[in-house]
Amino acid sequence: MHILDRRGSMEQIATTPDWYEPYRISQAIRAAGLIYVSGQAGFDESGRTVSEDFLEQGRQAFKNIERVLAEAGADLSDVVKVGIFVRDMAANLDNVIRLREEFLHKPYPADTLLEVSSLAQPDWQIEVEVTALERGRNVA
Repeated sequence: MHILDRRGSMEQIATTPDWYEPYRISQAIRAAGLIYVSGQAGFDESGRTVSEDFLEQGRQAFKNIERVLAEAGADLSDVVKVGIFVRDMAANLDNVIRLREEFLHKPYPADTLLEVSSLAQPDWQIEVEVTALERGRNVA
């Protein structure tokens, strides 16, 4: 879906099925040469949490991001900024580093890591959002 306004063109990016549509959230928005991917957690296409395990939830969050980026014609190598939100930093900092090693490569994107008191679902332990460059387009 293209939306035109004084800021230019914005395009909604969505997978099929779009697991965020019932919540009135875009999975991603393409605007001004960037792709903004909404926070993804450890859930499958039907919205079910994949595991109680932090690493499994984190891996699924990154897989969800990969899928949304693919819909936009991009991948994790195009990511310039990551935001990672975790429920328990002390218990999972090493796991976050492990996830970064598994999914992100040099040059590593800028990153913000925050501990939060809760996420959208009580069993979620991690949520990840990214901003990526649109392929074949320079950002002014």
